[in-house]
Amino acid sequence: MTEMTMSGVLDAMDGTAAGLTAPVPENWTQGRTAYGGFSSALLLAAARHERPDLPPLRSALINFTGPVGDPPLLTSQVLRQGRNVTTIQARADIAGKTAALGTFSFGASQVSEISQGCPAKNAPAPEDTEPFIPAHVKRGPVAFFRNFDTRLIEGARPITGADRGYARVWSRHRDPAMHNRIEGLLSIADVLPPAVFPMLRTPGPNSSMNWICNFLTDEPRTRDGWWMIETDLTAAQGGYSSQVMRVWNSDGELVVDGMQAVVIFV
Repeated sequence: MTEMTMSGVLDAMDGTAAGLTAPVPENWTQGRTAYGGFSSALLLAAARHERPDLPPLRSALINFTGPVGDPPLLTSQVLRQGRNVTTIQARADIAGKTAALGTFSFGASQVSEISQGCPAKNAPAPEDTEPFIPAHVKRGPVAFFRNFDTRLIEGARPITGADRGYARVWSRHRDPAMHNRIEGLLSIADVLPPAVFPMLRTPGPNSSMNWICNFLTDEPRTRDGWWMIETDLTAAQGGYSSQVMRVWNSDGELVVDGMQAVVIFV
């Protein structure tokens, strides 16, 4: 199976006595593994499977323990169902070994006197920005990146020897069916390369270790599928880096606040 949309993959998830199975099409890969946002979306779909009464997603903690190259077996279990928050763990196993693990917390809104936002900086409209990967670049994007329309707002592109590891973009799924699905938001939130990449002058391998995302609205929505996404390098040393990752909707409201650890083999 070479190409499928993400909505097609989610719709193709099949239940067995052992758990759920899902295809891993070639167009969702990066090297020998699936794109991290793709694997995360599968875990979230497994956590929500046959649980229609869950409150909104509030937090996702993903650990990438191995390559997701073959179709995984997806299982989930409720760790705790409290009065306000339900916590579910989902795992993706391949050949009996865990390749990815996700812990998801779902919680109903609470009455609170505290309301603090983090509005996005001003930006031109998506149609007024240039593609993140220009057409003339000989080394094209990895396979999964073609599933998104991504435009550079500010910062630097990968492998340009920049002084700072930072990029801010507009991005949306090319598959309209994913524009307002929570799995679509989780998957696109990881669309940018590691924040250290703009500082490199030559390409090198990397591997995401984990990913923490906090979801700040009950029902994340945006216009025409466009999300504003940024990645900002905090520090890097000894072959490991830490970065902050944020997602705003088209009205400039912060909807996802996250952090990721990455192994840098260069």
